[in-house]
Amino acid sequence: MHSDELPVDAGLVRRLLAEQFPAWATLPVSPLATGTVNAMFRLGDEMVVRLPFVERAAGDILFEQRWLPVLGPALPVRIPRVLATGAPAAEYPCPWLVLDWLPGTTPVPGAAGADADTALTDDLVSLLAALRRIDTADAPPGYRSGTFHALDASVHTSIDAIADLVDAPGLLGLWDDSLAAAPWTGAPVWTHGDLLSGNLLVEDDRLVGVLDVACAGVGDPACDLLAAWSILQPRARARLRARLDVDDDTWRRGRGWAVAQASIALAYYRDTFPQMAGTSLHMLREVAASL
Repeated sequence: MHSDELPVDAGLVRRLLAEQFPAWATLPVSPLATGTVNAMFRLGDEMVVRLPFVERAAGDILFEQRWLPVLGPALPVRIPRVLATGAPAAEYPCPWLVLDWLPGTTPVPGAAGADADTALTDDLVSLLAALRRIDTADAPPGYRSGTFHALDASVHTSIDAIADLVDAPGLLGLWDDSLAAAPWTGAPVWTHGDLLSGNLLVEDDRLVGVLDVACAGVGDPACDLLAAWSILQPRARARLRARLDVDDDTWRRGRGWAVAQASIALAYYRDTFPQMAGTSLHMLREVAASL
Protein backbone atom coordinates (compact mmCIF):
# COMPACT_ATOMS: atom_id res chain seq x y z
CA MET A 1 0.00 0.00 0.00
CA HIS A 2 2.86 2.40 0.91
CA SER A 3 6.54 2.27 -0.01
CA ASP A 4 7.64 2.98 3.58
CA GLU A 5 5.65 0.32 5.44
CA LEU A 6 6.98 -1.30 8.60
CA PRO A 7 6.76 -5.10 8.98
CA VAL A 8 3.82 -5.45 11.36
CA ASP A 9 2.21 -8.84 12.00
CA ALA A 10 0.73 -10.97 14.77
CA GLY A 11 4.17 -12.25 15.73
CA LEU A 12 5.39 -8.72 16.38
CA VAL A 13 2.32 -8.01 18.51
CA ARG A 14 2.96 -11.12 20.61
CA ARG A 15 6.60 -10.15 21.16
CA LEU A 16 5.73 -6.59 22.13
CA LEU A 17 3.11 -7.84 24.57
CA ALA A 18 5.51 -10.35 26.10
CA GLU A 19 8.06 -7.59 26.62
CA GLN A 20 5.81 -4.79 27.86
CA PHE A 21 2.50 -6.32 29.03
CA PRO A 22 3.24 -9.95 29.91
CA ALA A 23 -0.14 -10.44 31.60
CA TRP A 24 -1.72 -10.32 28.12
CA ALA A 25 0.99 -12.20 26.25
CA THR A 26 -0.82 -15.55 26.23
CA LEU A 27 -4.07 -14.22 24.78
CA PRO A 28 -4.86 -15.05 21.14
CA VAL A 29 -3.84 -12.42 18.58
CA SER A 30 -5.60 -12.22 15.21
CA PRO A 31 -5.40 -9.59 12.44
CA LEU A 32 -8.35 -7.32 11.70
CA ALA A 33 -9.11 -5.20 8.66
CA THR A 34 -6.32 -2.64 8.35
CA GLY A 35 -6.63 1.10 7.96
CA THR A 36 -4.60 3.31 5.69
CA VAL A 37 -1.70 3.80 8.13
CA ASN A 38 -2.53 1.75 11.25
CA ALA A 39 -2.83 -2.01 11.69
CA MET A 40 -5.34 -3.57 14.07
CA PHE A 41 -5.15 -6.92 15.86
CA ARG A 42 -7.77 -8.43 18.10
CA LEU A 43 -6.35 -9.43 21.47
CA GLY A 44 -8.42 -12.05 23.24
CA ASP A 45 -12.15 -11.33 23.26
CA GLU A 46 -12.19 -7.83 24.71
CA MET A 47 -9.17 -5.88 23.42
CA VAL A 48 -7.56 -4.52 20.26
CA VAL A 49 -3.94 -3.61 19.56
CA ARG A 50 -3.43 -0.61 17.27
CA LEU A 51 0.01 -0.10 15.69
CA PRO A 52 1.17 2.27 12.94
CA PHE A 53 2.67 0.50 9.95
CA VAL A 54 4.31 3.71 8.75
CA GLU A 55 6.44 5.77 11.13
CA ARG A 56 4.74 9.02 10.09
CA ALA A 57 1.55 7.78 11.78
CA ALA A 58 3.16 7.61 15.22
CA GLY A 59 1.52 10.93 16.04
CA ASP A 60 -1.89 9.28 15.62
CA ILE A 61 -1.16 7.08 18.61
CA LEU A 62 -0.04 9.94 20.82
CA PHE A 63 -3.06 12.00 19.80
CA GLU A 64 -5.48 9.19 20.63
CA GLN A 65 -3.74 8.51 23.93
CA ARG A 66 -4.29 12.16 24.88
CA TRP A 67 -7.78 12.82 23.52
CA LEU A 68 -9.78 9.57 23.57
CA PRO A 69 -10.33 9.94 27.35
CA VAL A 70 -11.58 13.50 26.79
CA LEU A 71 -13.93 12.79 23.91
CA GLY A 72 -15.37 9.45 25.01
CA PRO A 73 -17.49 10.57 27.99
CA ALA A 74 -19.04 13.42 25.96
CA LEU A 75 -20.33 11.34 23.05
CA PRO A 76 -23.62 9.43 22.72
CA VAL A 77 -21.92 6.35 21.23
CA ARG A 78 -18.80 4.49 22.23
CA ILE A 79 -15.32 5.24 21.00
CA PRO A 80 -12.29 3.12 21.90
CA ARG A 81 -10.96 3.39 25.44
CA VAL A 82 -7.21 3.32 26.03
CA LEU A 83 -6.22 0.40 28.26
CA ALA A 84 -2.45 0.71 27.84
CA THR A 85 0.15 2.54 25.77
CA GLY A 86 3.08 0.59 24.42
CA ALA A 87 6.50 2.16 23.96
CA PRO A 88 8.80 1.94 20.93
CA ALA A 89 11.01 -1.14 21.11
CA ALA A 90 14.22 -2.40 19.55
CA GLU A 91 12.39 -4.02 16.63
CA TYR A 92 9.54 -1.52 16.36
CA PRO A 93 10.04 2.28 16.37
CA CYS A 94 6.55 3.59 17.20
CA PRO A 95 4.28 3.91 20.22
CA TRP A 96 1.19 1.69 20.10
CA LEU A 97 -2.09 1.23 21.94
CA VAL A 98 -4.15 -1.47 23.59
CA LEU A 99 -7.82 -0.48 23.31
CA ASP A 100 -11.07 -2.06 24.37
CA TRP A 101 -13.02 -4.00 21.74
CA LEU A 102 -16.18 -2.33 20.42
CA PRO A 103 -19.03 -4.49 19.10
CA GLY A 104 -20.77 -3.78 15.82
CA THR A 105 -20.14 -3.94 12.09
CA THR A 106 -19.25 -1.25 9.59
CA PRO A 107 -22.24 -0.08 7.53
CA VAL A 108 -22.39 -0.79 3.81
CA PRO A 109 -23.09 2.44 1.92
CA GLY A 110 -26.67 2.51 0.67
CA ALA A 111 -27.58 -0.91 2.11
CA ALA A 112 -29.97 0.21 4.85
CA GLY A 113 -33.71 0.38 4.24
CA ALA A 114 -35.65 3.63 4.56
CA ASP A 115 -36.56 3.27 8.25
CA ALA A 116 -33.08 2.12 9.22
CA ASP A 117 -31.52 4.92 7.21
CA THR A 118 -33.62 7.45 9.12
CA ALA A 119 -32.54 6.03 12.48
CA LEU A 120 -28.89 6.00 11.44
CA THR A 121 -29.20 9.58 10.21
CA ASP A 122 -30.62 10.71 13.53
CA ASP A 123 -27.81 8.91 15.36
CA LEU A 124 -25.27 10.77 13.21
CA VAL A 125 -27.01 14.05 13.99
CA SER A 126 -26.74 13.29 17.72
CA LEU A 127 -23.06 12.42 17.33
CA LEU A 128 -22.20 15.61 15.44
CA ALA A 129 -24.22 17.79 17.79
CA ALA A 130 -22.43 16.26 20.78
CA LEU A 131 -19.03 16.83 19.19
CA ARG A 132 -19.84 20.49 18.71
CA ARG A 133 -20.70 20.89 22.40
CA ILE A 134 -17.35 19.61 23.70
CA ASP A 135 -15.05 22.19 25.28
CA THR A 136 -12.36 23.23 22.79
CA ALA A 137 -9.87 24.52 25.37
CA ASP A 138 -6.31 23.35 24.53
CA ALA A 139 -7.63 21.29 21.61
CA PRO A 140 -5.49 21.15 18.45
CA PRO A 141 -6.77 21.95 14.97
CA GLY A 142 -8.25 18.96 13.16
CA TYR A 143 -6.67 17.28 10.16
CA ARG A 144 -9.55 18.40 7.92
CA SER A 145 -11.11 21.19 9.96
CA GLY A 146 -9.29 24.00 8.17
CA THR A 147 -9.59 25.01 4.53
CA PHE A 148 -8.95 22.70 1.58
CA HIS A 149 -7.71 25.27 -0.93
CA ALA A 150 -4.14 23.97 -0.75
CA LEU A 151 -5.42 20.65 -2.14
CA ASP A 152 -6.55 22.17 -5.45
CA ALA A 153 -3.67 20.82 -7.53
CA SER A 154 -3.91 17.37 -5.91
CA VAL A 155 -7.65 17.20 -6.54
CA HIS A 156 -7.24 18.09 -10.21
CA THR A 157 -4.43 15.55 -10.65
CA SER A 158 -6.41 12.85 -8.84
CA ILE A 159 -9.63 13.40 -10.79
CA ASP A 160 -7.66 13.25 -14.04
CA ALA A 161 -6.21 9.91 -12.89
CA ILE A 162 -9.65 8.41 -12.18
CA ALA A 163 -11.54 9.96 -15.09
CA ASP A 164 -12.25 6.46 -16.42
CA LEU A 165 -14.32 5.75 -13.29
CA VAL A 166 -16.13 9.00 -12.48
CA ASP A 167 -17.83 12.04 -13.98
CA ALA A 168 -14.67 14.13 -14.01
CA PRO A 169 -16.15 17.36 -15.46
CA GLY A 170 -19.05 17.25 -13.02
CA LEU A 171 -16.79 16.66 -10.02
CA LEU A 172 -14.41 19.43 -11.06
CA GLY A 173 -17.36 21.78 -11.34
CA LEU A 174 -18.50 20.88 -7.83
CA TRP A 175 -14.95 21.25 -6.56
CA ASP A 176 -14.70 24.75 -8.04
CA ASP A 177 -18.04 25.59 -6.42
CA SER A 178 -16.68 24.43 -3.06
CA LEU A 179 -13.60 26.61 -3.44
CA ALA A 180 -15.89 29.59 -3.96
CA ALA A 181 -17.93 28.95 -0.80
CA ALA A 182 -17.62 31.45 2.03
CA PRO A 183 -15.31 30.29 4.84
CA TRP A 184 -16.42 29.26 8.31
CA THR A 185 -16.70 32.31 10.56
CA GLY A 186 -18.17 30.69 13.65
CA ALA A 187 -16.29 29.55 16.73
CA PRO A 188 -14.13 26.47 16.16
CA VAL A 189 -15.83 23.22 17.18
CA TRP A 190 -14.68 19.64 17.65
CA THR A 191 -14.77 17.50 14.52
CA HIS A 192 -14.05 13.82 13.96
CA GLY A 193 -12.60 14.52 10.53
CA ASP A 194 -12.86 11.04 9.02
CA LEU A 195 -16.48 9.89 9.21
CA LEU A 196 -16.29 7.26 6.49
CA SER A 197 -18.23 4.01 6.64
CA GLY A 198 -15.15 2.09 7.79
CA ASN A 199 -14.92 4.21 10.94
CA LEU A 200 -18.53 3.68 12.03
CA LEU A 201 -20.06 0.71 13.84
CA VAL A 202 -23.74 -0.24 13.69
CA GLU A 203 -25.95 -2.83 15.37
CA ASP A 204 -29.59 -3.40 14.40
CA ASP A 205 -29.31 -0.44 12.01
CA ARG A 206 -28.32 1.98 14.80
CA LEU A 207 -24.99 3.72 15.27
CA VAL A 208 -23.23 2.22 18.29
CA GLY A 209 -19.59 3.18 17.88
CA VAL A 210 -17.04 5.39 16.16
CA LEU A 211 -13.45 4.43 15.44
CA ASP A 212 -10.20 6.21 14.56
CA VAL A 213 -10.20 9.71 15.99
CA ALA A 214 -6.67 10.46 14.75
CA CYS A 215 -8.00 13.16 12.39
CA ALA A 216 -10.09 14.85 15.10
CA GLY A 217 -9.58 18.40 16.30
CA VAL A 218 -11.24 21.78 16.27
CA GLY A 219 -12.24 24.07 13.43
CA ASP A 220 -14.83 24.14 10.65
CA PRO A 221 -17.51 21.44 11.13
CA ALA A 222 -17.97 21.06 7.36
CA CYS A 223 -15.47 18.19 7.19
CA ASP A 224 -17.80 15.94 9.20
CA LEU A 225 -20.34 16.13 6.39
CA LEU A 226 -18.21 13.40 4.79
CA ALA A 227 -20.71 11.09 6.48
CA ALA A 228 -23.49 12.46 4.29
CA TRP A 229 -21.93 11.04 1.15
CA SER A 230 -20.08 8.06 2.58
CA ILE A 231 -23.08 6.17 4.02
CA LEU A 232 -26.36 8.02 3.49
CA GLN A 233 -28.87 7.85 0.67
CA PRO A 234 -30.16 11.15 -0.81
CA ARG A 235 -33.29 11.38 1.35
CA ALA A 236 -31.34 10.66 4.52
CA ARG A 237 -28.68 13.14 3.43
CA ALA A 238 -31.34 15.85 3.16
CA ARG A 239 -32.64 14.89 6.62
CA LEU A 240 -29.13 15.20 8.08
CA ARG A 241 -28.73 18.65 6.57
CA ALA A 242 -32.10 19.85 7.81
CA ARG A 243 -31.69 18.50 11.34
CA LEU A 244 -28.23 20.06 11.68
CA ASP A 245 -29.44 23.29 10.05
CA VAL A 246 -26.48 23.35 7.66
CA ASP A 247 -26.26 26.59 5.68
CA ASP A 248 -25.45 26.63 1.96
CA ASP A 249 -21.78 27.57 2.29
CA THR A 250 -21.08 24.92 4.93
CA TRP A 251 -22.82 22.31 2.76
CA ARG A 252 -20.71 23.35 -0.23
CA ARG A 253 -17.52 23.11 1.84
CA GLY A 254 -18.61 19.71 3.13
CA ARG A 255 -19.18 18.54 -0.42
CA GLY A 256 -15.74 19.88 -1.27
CA TRP A 257 -14.20 17.74 1.45
CA ALA A 258 -16.03 14.72 0.03
CA VAL A 259 -14.62 15.43 -3.44
CA ALA A 260 -11.11 16.05 -2.14
CA GLN A 261 -10.91 13.11 0.26
CA ALA A 262 -12.47 10.59 -2.09
CA SER A 263 -10.70 11.63 -5.29
CA ILE A 264 -7.25 11.67 -3.71
CA ALA A 265 -7.89 8.36 -1.93
CA LEU A 266 -9.27 6.62 -5.03
CA ALA A 267 -6.35 7.72 -7.19
CA TYR A 268 -3.86 6.54 -4.55
CA TYR A 269 -5.52 3.29 -3.41
CA ARG A 270 -7.38 2.04 -6.50
CA ASP A 271 -4.93 -0.86 -7.03
CA THR A 272 -3.77 -1.48 -3.45
CA PHE A 273 -6.67 -1.07 -1.00
CA PRO A 274 -10.01 -2.26 -2.44
CA GLN A 275 -12.10 -1.26 0.59
CA MET A 276 -10.92 2.35 0.56
CA ALA A 277 -11.14 2.51 -3.22
CA GLY A 278 -14.72 1.22 -3.13
CA THR A 279 -15.80 3.68 -0.45
CA SER A 280 -14.18 6.55 -2.34
CA LEU A 281 -15.80 5.60 -5.63
CA HIS A 282 -19.20 5.37 -3.95
CA MET A 283 -18.77 8.84 -2.44
CA LEU A 284 -17.75 10.42 -5.72
CA ARG A 285 -20.71 8.90 -7.54
CA GLU A 286 -23.07 10.10 -4.81
CA VAL A 287 -21.61 13.59 -5.01
CA ALA A 288 -21.82 13.64 -8.81
CA ALA A 289 -25.44 12.47 -8.66
CA SER A 290 -26.30 15.54 -6.58
CA LEU A 291 -25.65 17.82 -9.57
